[in-house]
Amino acid sequence: MADTSRALDVVVFGATGFTGRLVCEHLAQHAPEGTRWAIAGRDERRLFAMRGELETRPRPPREVIIANVDDARSLRAMADAARVVLSTVGPYARYGEPVVEAAVEAGSDYVDITGEPAFVDRCIERFDAKARERGARIVNSCGFESIPDDLGALFTAKMLPQGAPMTIEAFVRMRATFSGGTWNTAIAGMANARENTVGRKRPRPRDAARRVRLMPRRVRWVPQLEAWAVPMPTIENEVVLRSARALDVFGPDFQFGHHLRMRHLRGVLGLALGVGGVAALAQLGPTRELLEQVRKPGEGPDAAARMRSWFELTLIGEAASHRVITTVSGGDPGYDETAKMVAQSALCLALDRASLPQRAGVITPAVAMGDRLRERLQRVGVRFQVKEKI
Repeated sequence: MADTSRALDVVVFGATGFTGRLVCEHLAQHAPEGTRWAIAGRDERRLFAMRGELETRPRPPREVIIANVDDARSLRAMADAARVVLSTVGPYARYGEPVVEAAVEAGSDYVDITGEPAFVDRCIERFDAKARERGARIVNSCGFESIPDDLGALFTAKMLPQGAPMTIEAFVRMRATFSGGTWNTAIAGMANARENTVGRKRPRPRDAARRVRLMPRRVRWVPQLEAWAVPMPTIENEVVLRSARALDVFGPDFQFGHHLRMRHLRGVLGLALGVGGVAALAQLGPTRELLEQVRKPGEGPDAAARMRSWFELTLIGEAASHRVITTVSGGDPGYDETAKMVAQSALCLALDRASLPQRAGVITPAVAMGDRLRERLQRVGVRFQVKEKI
């Protein structure tokens, strides 16, 4: 286990960014009494101003830490001080690895909200062995990407017969807006699409004997939902499959697919044209720069817009002639719920260690925290429900 004699339970790196601020507001309001947490980043003036704003909340941060991704010594000092490093500094492909390296070297746990598959691949390749050696838990993708799918799939699998081939499909619908950071991360991902797909070096699964694979990808009508399902090539697929390789509950032969749920075919066609057009423009330097100016990092939807946002993920699981339909749902997915999910992930790793699986390395939320994290999220308003069980 990582050292539990640290001065801090959690440090939020990137605290003054759009999502980082929401994470800090959640911790200041919902962290258990006695939680020792700090805010960190490179801008001292903004950090101390933020600390002043949070002083009126029930659980304000105890410290301000100055750290910069270009200063390895400052990152190591930050990681040495905390049991868990929570990073919201993206794009992670550009800024993430030095923070993970500092956490691993310090033997600290780490969480982030990345949706970048190539970055997670590099974390596994570079840091998994040393993290296991140091007893550190490196848990990527602890926001909307990919907590609902990962914990939702685990929640669903536990209600199906064990030891039989199993399929689980996830269908998401939402109303949401996006921040500048998310927009620029998406543009960078489209610009590097080849690296993120065929050009990636995929880490070899530890348990190759278990058959784990994606469902066939095709647009189709789903009668149970009265909606079209559009396969999404997002990180949720890979996270759930990694969990399935590590956890026996998913059975010896497991298939999974993540889909966007849409009511009308014309919406499907419009989405394909829109995403395809942006992806084409992202390949060229001049047009990519114009796209990056549409929304700048640090910008995001205001509280009123977030209040109107919501998400619902429906999971349909089948095994041995049994079927279960579950849902995971909540408010604004990209920011309010993402902040809630990653903050509770950090608190779970820091404060619930005695009740967590004894695992270390670069692992998924379901493998690292499982039901314990789901229970935490339910207490702060993320809903996990069973809709049908046959």
